[in-house]
Amino acid sequence: MKDAFGLPQSLLVLGGTSEIALATARRLIVRRTRTVWLAGRPSPALGEAADGLRALGADVHTVAFDALDPESHETVLDKVFAEGDIDMVLLAFGILGNQARDEREPVSAVRVAQTNYTGAVSAGLVAARALQAQGHGSLVVLSSVAAERARRANFIYGSSKAGLDAFAQGLGDALHGTGVHVMVVRPGFVRSKMTTGLEEAPLATTPEAVATAIELGLRRRSETVWVPGSLGLVMAALRHVPRGVFRRLPV
Repeated sequence: MKDAFGLPQSLLVLGGTSEIALATARRLIVRRTRTVWLAGRPSPALGEAADGLRALGADVHTVAFDALDPESHETVLDKVFAEGDIDMVLLAFGILGNQARDEREPVSAVRVAQTNYTGAVSAGLVAARALQAQGHGSLVVLSSVAAERARRANFIYGSSKAGLDAFAQGLGDALHGTGVHVMVVRPGFVRSKMTTGLEEAPLATTPEAVATAIELGLRRRSETVWVPGSLGLVMAALRHVPRGVFRRLPV
């Protein structure tokens, strides 16, 4: 069960090698979390991530999970929940893609959409059902500022995150009053391996800063978290900029 501050004793990470997810797990282990499940494709990186968390004193397990295989999600996640209650599920998998290539190769664009949206819908619904069955827990969904408005530079990735964001908000409404809390996290540009080589956007952040914001959001039982917080105000303004003007903005 969660403690009085809303922090989990047990955590399931979908996307077990995500830098944001691992930064969040490290922060929560220091505070409260004792059991962690890292779900992802079997790889040396997944094993190394588990070893790093074990070094902090947590009981860490790995489980094979593939976002692109939704037919397996129910079986995989049901086995995890059968081992004991999960206080928090962090849905952290996703790919950035390559906008120029994905425009030329529609199959690559579809992979971005299937990973970031279709896979997340499947895993999110399975996790939500399990959380509801146990009567408590949080589902934290990593969205993106890119979900707020499509930009020429990354509209394929942005559209997949927009779908995920809308899905997570609707799921949160559907679960309201059941004891299950859904929190959507919208970071801006995050300095990570995924963004290495890309031009850094204004208000860039780090995995550790996102982890801090997630912890605060859990304590407050927030439904939406912007990282950094000022991005919420920025996007509130950009959302209403006329399209013709928006096209010419350096965003």
